[in-house]
Amino acid sequence: MLAAYACHPAHSRGRRHPEVPAPTRTEYQRDRDRIVHSTAFRRLVYKTQVFLNHEGDLFRTRLTHSLEVAQLGRSIARSLQLNEDLVEAISLAHDLGHTPFGHAGQDALHSCMHDWGGFEHNLQSLRVVDALEERYPDYNGLNLTFETREGILKHCSRAHAEALEQTEPGGVGARFLRREQPSLEAQLCNLADEIAYNAHDIDDGVRSGLITLEQLDDVALFTRFKAEALAAHPQLGAAGLRRRWLYESIRRMLSAQVYDVIDHTRAALQAAGVASPDAARRAGPLVGFSPAMREASHVLKRFLFRNLYRHPQVMDTTALAQQVVRELFAAYLHTPGEMKPAYAAAAQGAEPAQAARSVADFIAGMTDRFALREHHRLTGRRLLDT
Repeated sequence: MLAAYACHPAHSRGRRHPEVPAPTRTEYQRDRDRIVHSTAFRRLVYKTQVFLNHEGDLFRTRLTHSLEVAQLGRSIARSLQLNEDLVEAISLAHDLGHTPFGHAGQDALHSCMHDWGGFEHNLQSLRVVDALEERYPDYNGLNLTFETREGILKHCSRAHAEALEQTEPGGVGARFLRREQPSLEAQLCNLADEIAYNAHDIDDGVRSGLITLEQLDDVALFTRFKAEALAAHPQLGAAGLRRRWLYESIRRMLSAQVYDVIDHTRAALQAAGVASPDAARRAGPLVGFSPAMREASHVLKRFLFRNLYRHPQVMDTTALAQQVVRELFAAYLHTPGEMKPAYAAAAQGAEPAQAARSVADFIAGMTDRFALREHHRLTGRRLLDT
């Protein structure tokens, strides 16, 4: 049922360490299973999106977000005859390299690593599956297929792409130097990621009380489906049913975005006339919203940035979370022996860049609550409640 432009597991560019094929699973199914069983994947349950782990049990985490991305991605992939298993593998792995405390932690760690190449969470996700996971006797990492690794590396600076090209000529860094696109499955995961976090940040934002249904009237995309939901179910206007009104509005918005992606992408694929995955990579971006939906999505993102991500309460927590990361980095860099043995061994006596990278690896792998416990252990202070 796969289209000619879809990635077929039998035609994969393979793994860095050759392996005998599994008797009952395709290569991409095998990738997905390795990701699900990885240590880094389990940690995602205690890594946050916008709201920190201690702020509530029902807010999204990196794990629930990844599952939502996978669900959306598979639904769209099925309609476009793309490879669902590859979409699922990329979706489940795309946030493995994220730090504790969401984007706040990432920004702080990037600042700490300024003199040693910075910190990119997409590159860190690749580093997790290529090197940091330790599950197999003959190699580090998960030894995933090229196509899954390509999809994980959503963004990459030119400097880091050049470094990847030196160690893996023609590998996952090459497309950034050639200015090509990743597979259609990877393009789809990028868009499913955007669709998912816009929707769940509305939900979490209203649940938290930081934004209201009335404020969302400024967002035409949401207001349309809010009105449709009420017209179809007038009882949702009652005070006790407003949360159901929110859910129904989000559900309708998600469906409309999914259908828009399917229709626009089908037209783009037909116009481009691509007949293979490599032809799709060379054709430019093909998976996307229609121009009208793209603009509506931008309006929604601007609203969330202004009213949720930059809300004073979120900013106060963000500042404290960044302080935790900065102080952890300084403490471990000064005394590497405070880290777990494997990271300490890699940092002690190493060149400054290698030592700093080991510290960054250790911190990036932390959950929110472990980072807070470590900070308290090393400083004696509690900046955030656990």
